Amino acid sequence: FNPTTQIRFALPQAENVSLRIYDVAGQLIKTLISGNMDAGYYNIQWDGSNQYGSKVASGIYLYRITAGSFVQTKKMILMK
Repeated sequence: FNPTTQIRFALPQAENVSLRIYDVAGQLIKTLISGNMDAGYYNIQWDGSNQYGSKVASGIYLYRITAGSFVQTKKMILMK
């Protein structure tokens, strides 16, 4: 992706959700969501910035979404 990407997910019921971005070394880059969300479809945008607002370098990043007992991790590639 360049310069932004969309992360889409659906919640069948209200859950406590966290959506975090990590680098390949496992360091937390940014928390996009942390808290309760209602059931429904969501489209969350990440602009390639870290939690301080600085743009991150090109490379492989992982996003991890946790909603109740559901956990999923997927890979993204940022190319500048």
